[in-house]
Amino acid sequence: MYFGEYSYKIDEKGRVPVPPRFRRDLKDGVVLSPGAEKCINIYPLSEWRKLTTSLTSGPLAPSKLRKLHRAIFATAFNIALDGQGRIALPVPLRDYAEITEDVVIAGANNYLELWNSVLWEEEKAMSQEQAWQIIESL
Repeated sequence: MYFGEYSYKIDEKGRVPVPPRFRRDLKDGVVLSPGAEKCINIYPLSEWRKLTTSLTSGPLAPSKLRKLHRAIFATAFNIALDGQGRIALPVPLRDYAEITEDVVIAGANNYLELWNSVLWEEEKAMSQEQAWQIIESL
């Protein structure tokens, strides 16, 4: 389970440290993909496999399934942690998430999200407000 919020800076080679508490779990590598909002999703390989299974076994029409596969798989990157526990962020994903220097890695239960720090503060405020509304409606 991934939780917490961790602030880092991207180095000159586009690398960011993975929080030390998660490195052992992610030692076999991660899959990076664009998030639904302007962030980068960081999936452990086991969670990526679950996601791919659910995306390939749905009751969608073949044409919709092809579009979904293109959107998800063509924009994903399989990345290994380096010897210092960092991941190199591909330029297309950095551009998508508007990540240039200050980043936040946020736990999202079974995966992590990597955010531009300014966009994260906006998203966090909105999510916290909506979370309480959702909880009260349960």
